[in-house]
Amino acid sequence: MPTVAQSQSSTETDWVSRFADDVIAESERRAPGKPVVVASGLSPSGPIHLGNLREVMTPHLVADEIRRRGHTVRHLISWDDYDRYRKVPNGVPGVDESWAEHIGKPLTSVPAPAGSPYANWAEHFRSAMTASLDELGVEYDGISQTEQYLAGTYREQVLHAMRHRADIDAVLDRYRTKKDPAAGKGGKKPQQKKADEAELAAEAGSGAASEDDGSGGSAGYFPYKPYCGNCEKDLTTVTSYDDESTELNYTCSACGFAETVRLKEFNRGKLVWKVDWPMRWAFEGVIFEPSGVDHSSPGSSFVVGGQIVREIFDGVQPIGPMYAFVGISGMAKMSSSKGGVPTPADALKIMEAPLLRWLYARRRPNQSFKIAFDQEIQRLYDEWDSLERKVADGSVLPADAAAHSRAIGTAAGELPRTPRPLPYRTLASVADITAGAEDQTLRILSELDPDNPLTSLDEARPRLDRAESWITTQVPAEARTIVRDEPDKELLGSLDDEGRASLRLLVEGLDSHWSLDGLTTLVYGVPKTLAGLEPDAKPTPELKVAQRSFFALLYRLLVSRDTGPRLPTLLLAVGADRVRRLLGA
Repeated sequence: MPTVAQSQSSTETDWVSRFADDVIAESERRAPGKPVVVASGLSPSGPIHLGNLREVMTPHLVADEIRRRGHTVRHLISWDDYDRYRKVPNGVPGVDESWAEHIGKPLTSVPAPAGSPYANWAEHFRSAMTASLDELGVEYDGISQTEQYLAGTYREQVLHAMRHRADIDAVLDRYRTKKDPAAGKGGKKPQQKKADEAELAAEAGSGAASEDDGSGGSAGYFPYKPYCGNCEKDLTTVTSYDDESTELNYTCSACGFAETVRLKEFNRGKLVWKVDWPMRWAFEGVIFEPSGVDHSSPGSSFVVGGQIVREIFDGVQPIGPMYAFVGISGMAKMSSSKGGVPTPADALKIMEAPLLRWLYARRRPNQSFKIAFDQEIQRLYDEWDSLERKVADGSVLPADAAAHSRAIGTAAGELPRTPRPLPYRTLASVADITAGAEDQTLRILSELDPDNPLTSLDEARPRLDRAESWITTQVPAEARTIVRDEPDKELLGSLDDEGRASLRLLVEGLDSHWSLDGLTTLVYGVPKTLAGLEPDAKPTPELKVAQRSFFALLYRLLVSRDTGPRLPTLLLAVGADRVRRLLGA
């Protein structure tokens, strides 16, 4: 697939193309002739939500543009599964308060939720995300930080950080604002340490910043945390360390265990987050990595990491934007520490992968946006279908064309698409009325366009399946459509001459207008005819009032409510004979 930017002038390139230009140039400056490295970090500490997906989609879109231009790219996703288990998330099925006993252990040492087929907590939540990334067409190299640390991959970096612990402490000290002078160099009172941890835990983005910035006991500052050899928790304090022998002593406040190890042979621990992240930038040669907007604050992991990577690891901080938050229609800012937040898997149950990709591609990273799980999804699909028509007829604007191209495929090819993309709101209405009955669904959909009838439901899939899922999982039961079994004789008997005339005109026109477009013309045309107007008459305020009144009457007679699915779709779904009976023909 050619580069999206090829058909655009340099002044019209979209945000992805601009970042791709910068990343290619920076990669050539730092590591000429080597693959371009972009990175993301995800912590499987709970459900990985749609806000976290921006951490992946931003570098993915840039990496994909670079691949389209013929360059070799590695998109690294670091699974921060060696982070500590901080808290028991709310609302996770198969999890109760007994999981609190595992707080402080690595995520890969915490049991998976009850009933899960996966070996541990991290694998359970990572698996759902990897399946979603596959469906979204994201190409990446996954790196388990548990595997990296336990294999000793970072041993030299750990020893280097320990030798330069005073230098690291000095960098961190520039941002510490609440030190206790009596605690000594790098020392902190326990209550301050807890406050720091709470502040860090509030950060989003790579690694979730779930640790304090180092061990500050009476022996001084250490940027390394052992996991206890007895209880596996990280509630440990380094009491002494010898640079030459690498002999390290620590004690565990959780179980009282103490141990002496040689760090050059010991792998059961990790660098604290504010040191670990910049260490990996240098180790992997990362050129591009975005981070959440909260990382722009003084003392945040990204700001401090930029100094540590340069002063300690002789590396360079990646370029990359601060990305804004992603919300859900009707919900507040998402947090993975709270249960019930929608994940990419949840979104992919109600929308096709190209649409979800488009939401991330069309907005600059610093622009926040919402993903619709409510009625807004119908408008969103209308907007997407309108964009597709503009692409097809050549009237699309360049930046919109670029976002569309990035949504429907990658450098490897196009993503699966619905062969016959019928309007989502129509499919949702049909699924609502038929309760998923395939024979009835096929009958209705085949009658939408009699000149080009649908012959198989497979032509409308997977969009049809997504619309059905939205109806069954996101629409409240009280908002579902239930067609009446018998005519409302009381309402029919109360109608005046004009009301009866409007129903008679509708019933008489059913057969000659039996298609989606035809019924649309009919239901809007009945009030025009009664007012003595031509079928193509422009709507007036009085006519709009008459139309609304007529529509409300039809809804009451058909579904016992004042509103419902679009009337042309509803009429097709109910069927001409049943419509005649319910309208008292």
